[in-house]
Amino acid sequence: MPFQTLISAADLRALRDPLVIDCSFDLADTDAGERAYAAGHIPGAFYLHLDRDLCGNKTAPDGAFRGRHPLPSREALTAVLRRLGLTADRQVVAYDRQGGPYAARLWWMLRWMGHDAVAVLDGAWDGELSTDTPTAVATEWCPGEPSVATLDARMLLGRLGRVRLVDARAAERFRGEVEPLDPAAGHIPGASNRFFKDNLGADGRFKPAAQLRAEFEALIAPFAARDVVQQCGSGVTACHNLLAMAHAGLGDSVLYPGSWSEWCSDPSRPLARG
Repeated sequence: MPFQTLISAADLRALRDPLVIDCSFDLADTDAGERAYAAGHIPGAFYLHLDRDLCGNKTAPDGAFRGRHPLPSREALTAVLRRLGLTADRQVVAYDRQGGPYAARLWWMLRWMGHDAVAVLDGAWDGELSTDTPTAVATEWCPGEPSVATLDARMLLGRLGRVRLVDARAAERFRGEVEPLDPAAGHIPGASNRFFKDNLGADGRFKPAAQLRAEFEALIAPFAARDVVQQCGSGVTACHNLLAMAHAGLGDSVLYPGSWSEWCSDPSRPLARG
Protein backbone atom coordinates (compact mmCIF):
# COMPACT_ATOMS: atom_id res chain seq x y z
CA MET A 1 0.00 0.00 0.00
CA PRO A 2 1.64 3.29 -1.03
CA PHE A 3 2.02 6.23 1.29
CA GLN A 4 -0.32 8.99 0.10
CA THR A 5 -0.12 11.81 2.64
CA LEU A 6 2.70 11.69 5.21
CA ILE A 7 5.60 9.34 5.83
CA SER A 8 7.95 9.07 8.81
CA ALA A 9 11.72 8.96 8.53
CA ALA A 10 11.64 5.36 9.78
CA ASP A 11 9.17 4.31 7.10
CA LEU A 12 11.20 6.12 4.44
CA ARG A 13 14.30 4.16 5.44
CA ALA A 14 12.35 0.92 5.02
CA LEU A 15 11.21 1.68 1.47
CA ARG A 16 12.74 -0.07 -1.51
CA ASP A 17 13.84 2.34 -4.26
CA PRO A 18 11.74 5.42 -3.45
CA LEU A 19 12.08 8.56 -5.55
CA VAL A 20 13.09 11.14 -2.94
CA ILE A 21 12.91 14.82 -3.88
CA ASP A 22 14.29 17.76 -1.91
CA CYS A 23 12.05 20.80 -2.47
CA SER A 24 13.72 23.19 0.00
CA PHE A 25 13.24 26.84 -0.93
CA ASP A 26 13.24 30.37 0.44
CA LEU A 27 11.07 33.07 -1.13
CA ALA A 28 13.50 35.76 0.02
CA ASP A 29 16.62 33.89 -1.16
CA THR A 30 15.70 31.69 -4.09
CA ASP A 31 19.08 29.92 -4.19
CA ALA A 32 19.06 28.98 -0.48
CA GLY A 33 17.35 25.63 -0.96
CA GLU A 34 19.79 24.53 -3.62
CA ARG A 35 22.73 25.54 -1.45
CA ALA A 36 21.31 23.56 1.46
CA TYR A 37 20.87 20.54 -0.82
CA ALA A 38 24.49 20.77 -1.95
CA ALA A 39 25.65 20.98 1.67
CA GLY A 40 23.84 17.77 2.61
CA HIS A 41 20.65 15.92 1.69
CA ILE A 42 18.93 12.59 2.18
CA PRO A 43 21.04 9.98 0.37
CA GLY A 44 19.73 9.42 -3.14
CA ALA A 45 17.53 12.52 -3.13
CA PHE A 46 17.21 14.77 -6.16
CA TYR A 47 16.58 18.51 -5.98
CA LEU A 48 13.77 20.41 -7.71
CA HIS A 49 13.75 24.20 -7.70
CA LEU A 50 10.39 25.88 -7.20
CA ASP A 51 10.93 28.60 -9.81
CA ARG A 52 12.82 26.61 -12.44
CA ASP A 53 11.26 23.16 -12.22
CA LEU A 54 7.84 23.47 -10.60
CA CYS A 55 6.37 26.65 -12.09
CA GLY A 56 5.23 27.85 -15.50
CA ASN A 57 5.08 31.20 -17.26
CA LYS A 58 3.87 34.03 -15.08
CA THR A 59 2.12 35.68 -18.01
CA ALA A 60 -0.79 34.10 -19.86
CA PRO A 61 -1.05 34.26 -23.69
CA ASP A 62 -3.45 37.20 -23.33
CA GLY A 63 -0.91 39.12 -21.23
CA ALA A 64 -2.67 38.58 -17.90
CA PHE A 65 -0.54 37.93 -14.82
CA ARG A 66 -0.96 34.34 -13.57
CA GLY A 67 0.61 34.80 -10.14
CA ARG A 68 4.12 34.44 -8.73
CA HIS A 69 4.20 30.63 -8.90
CA PRO A 70 1.77 29.47 -11.59
CA LEU A 71 1.48 25.81 -12.43
CA PRO A 72 3.66 24.57 -15.28
CA SER A 73 2.09 22.82 -18.24
CA ARG A 74 1.48 19.13 -17.71
CA GLU A 75 3.87 18.48 -20.61
CA ALA A 76 6.70 20.42 -18.95
CA LEU A 77 6.19 18.69 -15.61
CA THR A 78 6.03 15.31 -17.34
CA ALA A 79 9.50 15.97 -18.80
CA VAL A 80 10.87 16.86 -15.36
CA LEU A 81 9.46 13.72 -13.73
CA ARG A 82 10.63 11.46 -16.54
CA ARG A 83 14.13 12.88 -16.14
CA LEU A 84 14.10 11.88 -12.47
CA GLY A 85 13.09 8.31 -13.26
CA LEU A 86 9.46 8.26 -12.20
CA THR A 87 7.47 5.13 -12.98
CA ALA A 88 3.79 4.39 -12.43
CA ASP A 89 4.31 2.29 -9.30
CA ARG A 90 7.25 4.15 -7.74
CA GLN A 91 6.75 5.75 -4.33
CA VAL A 92 7.68 9.44 -4.29
CA VAL A 93 8.72 11.14 -1.05
CA ALA A 94 9.03 14.93 -1.00
CA TYR A 95 10.66 16.97 1.75
CA ASP A 96 11.97 20.43 2.54
CA ARG A 97 13.56 22.23 5.48
CA GLN A 98 10.73 24.71 6.07
CA GLY A 99 8.04 22.53 7.64
CA GLY A 100 6.66 21.05 4.44
CA PRO A 101 5.06 23.82 2.32
CA TYR A 102 7.25 23.28 -0.75
CA ALA A 103 7.13 19.52 -0.38
CA ALA A 104 3.34 19.75 -0.10
CA ARG A 105 3.24 21.72 -3.34
CA LEU A 106 5.03 18.84 -5.11
CA TRP A 107 2.74 16.34 -3.35
CA TRP A 108 -0.25 18.17 -4.78
CA MET A 109 1.32 18.54 -8.25
CA LEU A 110 2.00 14.82 -8.53
CA ARG A 111 -1.61 14.09 -7.68
CA TRP A 112 -2.58 16.69 -10.30
CA MET A 113 -0.55 14.54 -12.71
CA GLY A 114 -2.42 11.40 -11.64
CA HIS A 115 0.38 9.92 -9.51
CA ASP A 116 -1.04 9.24 -6.04
CA ALA A 117 1.89 7.26 -4.60
CA VAL A 118 3.42 10.39 -3.11
CA ALA A 119 3.93 11.46 0.49
CA VAL A 120 5.61 14.27 2.41
CA LEU A 121 8.28 13.49 4.99
CA ASP A 122 6.75 14.27 8.38
CA GLY A 123 9.30 16.23 10.37
CA ALA A 124 13.03 16.46 9.87
CA TRP A 125 15.24 13.71 8.49
CA ASP A 126 17.15 12.11 11.35
CA GLY A 127 19.65 10.03 9.40
CA GLU A 128 22.91 10.54 7.60
CA LEU A 129 23.29 13.13 4.86
CA SER A 130 24.99 12.94 1.49
CA THR A 131 26.61 15.53 -0.76
CA ASP A 132 26.54 13.24 -3.80
CA THR A 133 24.28 14.06 -6.72
CA PRO A 134 22.48 10.88 -7.76
CA THR A 135 22.19 9.70 -11.35
CA ALA A 136 18.72 8.99 -12.67
CA VAL A 137 17.64 6.59 -15.39
CA ALA A 138 15.11 8.47 -17.51
CA THR A 139 11.75 6.86 -18.15
CA GLU A 140 8.76 7.22 -20.48
CA TRP A 141 6.31 7.68 -17.59
CA CYS A 142 2.92 9.00 -18.69
CA PRO A 143 0.66 11.13 -16.49
CA GLY A 144 -2.85 10.05 -15.62
CA GLU A 145 -6.08 11.82 -14.81
CA PRO A 146 -5.83 14.39 -11.99
CA SER A 147 -7.14 13.31 -8.62
CA VAL A 148 -7.27 16.94 -7.41
CA ALA A 149 -9.08 19.99 -8.73
CA THR A 150 -8.32 23.64 -9.42
CA LEU A 151 -10.25 26.75 -10.29
CA ASP A 152 -9.18 30.06 -11.78
CA ALA A 153 -9.83 33.67 -10.77
CA ARG A 154 -12.89 34.04 -12.98
CA MET A 155 -14.48 30.91 -11.57
CA LEU A 156 -13.68 31.93 -8.00
CA LEU A 157 -15.14 35.40 -8.51
CA GLY A 158 -18.39 33.79 -9.62
CA ARG A 159 -18.46 31.50 -6.58
CA LEU A 160 -17.61 33.93 -3.77
CA GLY A 161 -20.04 33.37 -0.95
CA ARG A 162 -20.85 29.85 -2.16
CA VAL A 163 -17.54 28.21 -1.24
CA ARG A 164 -15.44 28.22 1.92
CA LEU A 165 -12.26 30.07 0.98
CA VAL A 166 -9.21 29.36 3.18
CA ASP A 167 -6.08 31.56 3.07
CA ALA A 168 -2.84 29.92 4.27
CA ARG A 169 -0.78 33.11 4.74
CA ALA A 170 0.38 34.51 8.07
CA ALA A 171 -2.33 36.43 9.93
CA GLU A 172 -0.73 39.86 9.50
CA ARG A 173 -0.59 39.42 5.73
CA PHE A 174 -4.15 38.12 5.65
CA ARG A 175 -5.36 41.17 7.57
CA GLY A 176 -3.46 43.49 5.22
CA GLU A 177 -1.18 44.94 7.89
CA VAL A 178 1.94 44.05 5.90
CA GLU A 179 2.58 42.84 2.36
CA PRO A 180 6.21 42.03 1.53
CA LEU A 181 5.65 40.28 -1.80
CA ASP A 182 2.57 41.44 -3.67
CA PRO A 183 1.40 44.85 -4.95
CA ALA A 184 -1.67 45.11 -2.72
CA ALA A 185 -2.37 44.14 0.89
CA GLY A 186 -5.41 42.32 2.20
CA HIS A 187 -7.34 39.19 1.28
CA ILE A 188 -10.09 37.90 -0.98
CA PRO A 189 -13.49 38.83 0.47
CA GLY A 190 -15.09 36.06 2.50
CA ALA A 191 -11.84 34.16 3.12
CA SER A 192 -10.97 32.60 6.45
CA ASN A 193 -7.38 32.45 7.67
CA ARG A 194 -5.56 29.19 8.46
CA PHE A 195 -1.81 29.84 8.62
CA PHE A 196 -0.17 26.73 7.23
CA LYS A 197 2.21 26.47 10.19
CA ASP A 198 -0.82 25.89 12.42
CA ASN A 199 -0.85 22.36 10.98
CA LEU A 200 2.39 21.59 12.82
CA GLY A 201 3.12 20.79 16.43
CA ALA A 202 5.99 22.16 18.49
CA ASP A 203 8.17 19.29 17.27
CA GLY A 204 7.82 20.36 13.64
CA ARG A 205 5.69 17.35 12.74
CA PHE A 206 2.09 17.48 11.58
CA LYS A 207 -0.45 17.40 14.38
CA PRO A 208 -2.28 14.09 14.87
CA ALA A 209 -4.90 13.39 12.22
CA ALA A 210 -7.77 13.57 14.75
CA GLN A 211 -6.65 17.01 15.93
CA LEU A 212 -6.31 18.30 12.38
CA ARG A 213 -9.74 16.95 11.56
CA ALA A 214 -11.35 18.74 14.50
CA GLU A 215 -9.62 22.02 13.70
CA PHE A 216 -10.53 21.97 10.01
CA GLU A 217 -14.09 20.84 10.64
CA ALA A 218 -14.55 23.87 12.89
CA LEU A 219 -13.09 26.10 10.17
CA ILE A 220 -14.97 24.84 7.12
CA ALA A 221 -18.36 23.85 8.59
CA PRO A 222 -20.91 23.39 7.14
CA PHE A 223 -19.04 22.94 3.85
CA ALA A 224 -17.70 19.60 2.55
CA ALA A 225 -14.10 19.43 1.34
CA ARG A 226 -15.17 19.62 -2.32
CA ASP A 227 -16.64 23.07 -1.61
CA VAL A 228 -13.48 24.36 0.12
CA VAL A 229 -11.05 26.45 -1.94
CA GLN A 230 -7.48 26.75 -0.68
CA GLN A 231 -5.26 29.72 -1.53
CA CYS A 232 -2.31 31.67 -0.15
CA GLY A 233 0.08 34.18 -1.69
CA SER A 234 1.02 32.22 -4.80
CA GLY A 235 -0.52 28.76 -4.57
CA VAL A 236 2.33 27.10 -2.66
CA THR A 237 1.65 27.10 1.08
CA ALA A 238 -2.06 26.51 0.37
CA CYS A 239 -1.01 22.95 -0.52
CA HIS A 240 0.03 22.46 3.11
CA ASN A 241 -3.61 22.94 4.13
CA LEU A 242 -4.71 20.62 1.32
CA LEU A 243 -2.30 17.98 2.63
CA ALA A 244 -3.42 18.46 6.24
CA MET A 245 -7.08 18.03 5.31
CA ALA A 246 -6.34 14.93 3.27
CA HIS A 247 -4.26 13.43 6.07
CA ALA A 248 -7.12 14.18 8.49
CA GLY A 249 -9.45 12.10 6.34
CA LEU A 250 -11.54 15.04 5.19
CA GLY A 251 -10.94 14.48 1.48
CA ASP A 252 -9.62 16.73 -1.24
CA SER A 253 -10.38 20.42 -1.36
CA VAL A 254 -9.75 22.67 -4.37
CA LEU A 255 -6.66 24.77 -5.12
CA TYR A 256 -6.75 28.29 -6.53
CA PRO A 257 -3.21 28.28 -7.99
CA GLY A 258 -2.95 32.00 -8.77
CA SER A 259 -3.93 32.92 -5.22
CA TRP A 260 -3.54 36.44 -3.81
CA SER A 261 -0.65 37.37 -6.13
CA GLU A 262 -2.85 36.87 -9.18
CA TRP A 263 -6.07 38.09 -7.58
CA CYS A 264 -4.72 41.46 -6.45
CA SER A 265 -3.02 42.15 -9.80
CA ASP A 266 -6.40 43.08 -11.30
CA PRO A 267 -7.84 46.21 -9.62
CA SER A 268 -11.34 45.28 -10.75
CA ARG A 269 -11.40 42.34 -8.33
CA PRO A 270 -12.65 43.05 -4.80
CA LEU A 271 -10.39 42.90 -1.78
CA ALA A 272 -10.87 43.08 1.98
CA ARG A 273 -8.78 44.01 4.99
CA GLY A 274 -8.95 43.35 8.69
